[in-house]
Amino acid sequence: MSDTVILSINGITKSFGGLKALMEVSFDVYQGEIFGIIGPNGSGKTTLINCITGFIKQDEGRVFFRNEEITKWPPHKIAQLGITRTFQIMRPYYSLPAFKNLIIPLWSPRAKKSGGWRGGGRHGDRDTVAVDILEEIGFERDSRVPYKLASTLPTGYQKRLELARCIALRPDIIFCDEVFSGLSMSEIAGMIPLIEKLKMDGVTLIMIEHRLRELFRVADRVMALNFGEKIAEGDYTDVIEDKRVREAYLGSEEV
Repeated sequence: MSDTVILSINGITKSFGGLKALMEVSFDVYQGEIFGIIGPNGSGKTTLINCITGFIKQDEGRVFFRNEEITKWPPHKIAQLGITRTFQIMRPYYSLPAFKNLIIPLWSPRAKKSGGWRGGGRHGDRDTVAVDILEEIGFERDSRVPYKLASTLPTGYQKRLELARCIALRPDIIFCDEVFSGLSMSEIAGMIPLIEKLKMDGVTLIMIEHRLRELFRVADRVMALNFGEKIAEGDYTDVIEDKRVREAYLGSEEV
């Protein structure tokens, strides 16, 4: 992890009718780190990601990527900068083979500019790159799994497919929304090395997660939200021992 701030969030506020979903949330993310965001259900975690990535518009607050303001940019422009995300509810193209799910991101201006595909646009070569990426994240080429319909894949493979679609864009930042959710312990054991490899490759990861034990194995720093407010930030041991965090999860200050 470097000391260079890659993403800066200043005072994000969002309301839905009379409900304050986010209240002046601010934080910085450093290049190459794994930054965890935790909090009980309804604390505003996914809403925060949606604001940062342009899927919804915040009422107040500013977003900076590499010192450039990208506040309220549309999602496709943000993705072209190298900021991408997975979704808590997976969104593959179910009727396509797994490797074909990567063709659209491989065609993106971002991927082509940064060498995300090769071969002068020939379909066969792009297909090969797609399978190469899937193989890197645990799809066994010889097992024919990359060629199976996305709808037939187990949850663990569908989670990997979500990440593969992000990787195909050659991103600088990946927002991971509940990447461990729904996975068995063996599937989680296979996912953690992938997360660590992405960090080693220089990708910054911002992870929303309910599986705290697994998150704390990989996160450099953690921020906690509750009822739309930031209540703690820092090393995971300091955050999880914070009185406000324990109250948010347990309902009282008694542990």
